[in-house]
Amino acid sequence: MRKEIKIGNKYIGVNHPCFIVAEMSGNHNMNFGRAKEIVQAAAEAGVDAVKLQTYTADTITLNSDQPCFYTTSGGLWEGQTLYNLYKKAYTPWEWQPKLKELANDLGIILFSSPFDVTAVDFLEKMDIPAYKIASFEINDTQLLKKVAETGKPVMISTGIADIADINLAVQVCKDAGNEQIVLLKCASSYPTPYDEINLALIPNMKETFGCDVGLSDHSMGDEVALAAVALGASVVEKHFTLKRDDGGVDADFSMEAEEMKDMVKRIRNVEAAIGKVSYSLTEKQKQQKHFGRSLFTCKPIKKGEVFTEENIRSVRPGNGLPVKYLQQILGRKASNNMKYAMPLSWKDIE
Repeated sequence: MRKEIKIGNKYIGVNHPCFIVAEMSGNHNMNFGRAKEIVQAAAEAGVDAVKLQTYTADTITLNSDQPCFYTTSGGLWEGQTLYNLYKKAYTPWEWQPKLKELANDLGIILFSSPFDVTAVDFLEKMDIPAYKIASFEINDTQLLKKVAETGKPVMISTGIADIADINLAVQVCKDAGNEQIVLLKCASSYPTPYDEINLALIPNMKETFGCDVGLSDHSMGDEVALAAVALGASVVEKHFTLKRDDGGVDADFSMEAEEMKDMVKRIRNVEAAIGKVSYSLTEKQKQQKHFGRSLFTCKPIKKGEVFTEENIRSVRPGNGLPVKYLQQILGRKASNNMKYAMPLSWKDIE
């Protein structure tokens, strides 16, 4: 049996509510006041955690204008070098302890995605309770090992990973003595078209890798997140901003504050509807059995008269004998006079 995963005061797993994460990313637009507002809005929306990204342009890439260091043609960030993009998008490290303190004061958790080993050292000094490995870092075994060795829960996005990549990432963590692994189904396109998401993998990933599985979602709206929860996702992560019109490197595929609040409510409704595997009836359902079908007289019947399909019937409500006894009763005689619309009981039958 897998060890239960705990992040802060929250548990992750099949017997616990979905762990909902608001990803700030670069939506602070390099404004610390705005970053604080995002944390506050996330807490008000009812999420469990806010996630940051811990890197600088120099720790994540090289300052080069060679063609391979440019962003993909046709994407949101077309025409920029990776270095210049990350210089605009990173979250200043000096902000991060202050944002963690704010989140904790507001009753939510703050954790981060490190992008190199120096970021892990920094985050350990902050004593964050968990780590996330971004999709494009899943093959950085040095980073994975460093994170796993902290002994803290590790979420791993799988946006560019095939089964061998996922196997390797899981094994690196386990070899480091850490089995607190949550795999996140993810598609690394921004925003993600629905036909690229493939939520069917969620239950399969749980079975294949023996890990809790969640969703890192870059699609618009909350339909995908709700479906993922119905399929067993233990974690849902969505990029988050105050207003998309405010701009920002990830604003176009981020969820606004009111949308996040609605999604949290809808996820909790879905969880309530899923319930648990049980054929036992609730007290309310037991009471409603009264309105089910049973055997009643549909004509007056005299003592000694034979029961037939013309004088007894299956009808609502459920006060009479269960319908499953009909064939046993047909052809037998009434033990007493019976009026129209009387429920049958065994004392009425010779």
